[in-house]
Amino acid sequence: MQFESCLRKSLFAATLSLALCSAANFTVSASEFSDSYAAYQSAVSDKNYSDAQVYAEKAYQLGKEIYPKGSLDLANLALNLGSVFEINEEQTRAFDAYNEALAIYQTHFDDDAVELIEPLIGAADTAEKPQVARKYFIQAVDIAEDADDPILLANTLMSAFNKLSKTPLYSRKIQNYAIKAFEIYEDELPEDAMARVRATYTVGMIRKSKKQDTKAIELLNKVVKQFSVLDYSHPYELASHAQLVELYEKKGQSEKSTQHCIAIGSMRPWLDTQEQVPLYRLPPKYPVNSARAGREGMVQLSFIVDESGFVTDPKIIMSEGGSGFEKESLKAIKKWRYAPKFVDGKPVAAPSTVQLDYTMSKS
Repeated sequence: MQFESCLRKSLFAATLSLALCSAANFTVSASEFSDSYAAYQSAVSDKNYSDAQVYAEKAYQLGKEIYPKGSLDLANLALNLGSVFEINEEQTRAFDAYNEALAIYQTHFDDDAVELIEPLIGAADTAEKPQVARKYFIQAVDIAEDADDPILLANTLMSAFNKLSKTPLYSRKIQNYAIKAFEIYEDELPEDAMARVRATYTVGMIRKSKKQDTKAIELLNKVVKQFSVLDYSHPYELASHAQLVELYEKKGQSEKSTQHCIAIGSMRPWLDTQEQVPLYRLPPKYPVNSARAGREGMVQLSFIVDESGFVTDPKIIMSEGGSGFEKESLKAIKKWRYAPKFVDGKPVAAPSTVQLDYTMSKS
């Protein structure tokens, strides 16, 4: 899921107003420009981003004829163009457009002006090289830290985290961006604000990766609580339930994971032929004697997933490699957890199967 910060959205709205109002000062070309810009706005409103790109490019070219070179109006048109390029995954063109806007902004504003943050983040988000993205984000964060606007800082930090956490540059410092943003959101936003809920989930996953399971459980339960009041399912809600199943099972608290197994089952549209996917699986141990002999194997099992998502009545369908593989498979499968199937709004026991493969490393 692509993260769109409130920062980018709010500045984007201001851009539309400025560019369109300025065009009213012109004559013939201004009419054509205004028509193109109005079509661009309409396409954005309809989320028709292919048309939005066509009209954004046309408005930009017309703007170059009627606005002075290096004007803020041209910078704002370049920002709009960068935004639709980015949405349409034309990253190189988006990067160039954002940099054009940034260069103009830098001639109109001081180095620490908050107006620079939007083109900096745009350029960072669309930079091909992580090192380049980090350079732009550092500038944006430095500016935001000096501004008297905590939400601006939190949004900037989360933008940096969302991009850099997916690169080889991911580090404790990048993790701290998300943690600091979350702390700001907790102080400044209500519990049900989407930015706060997203940050809660993100920091919950950071705590989980650090083996801080108790803190992770606390945060992910907050996410579940906020989404539980909605009348629709959200991917963060589903993901949080799944993570809580794993965390509780690791702590040996199966009774607590059960409610999350059932919650997931109730959120999914079940098909009669649909195979169930484990929410928590304990890998079977490789039999010592088989490992010493270099012997590989496989085991196919059938079992019942009961109304609470527990595995019951496991049976061997077929196996290869010996009884050791069968024994370890039966031992492991009994500790797996599933989301129970739902029929007519109620959890029901349902049969399932799985194959466990035992292979030796080829190194």
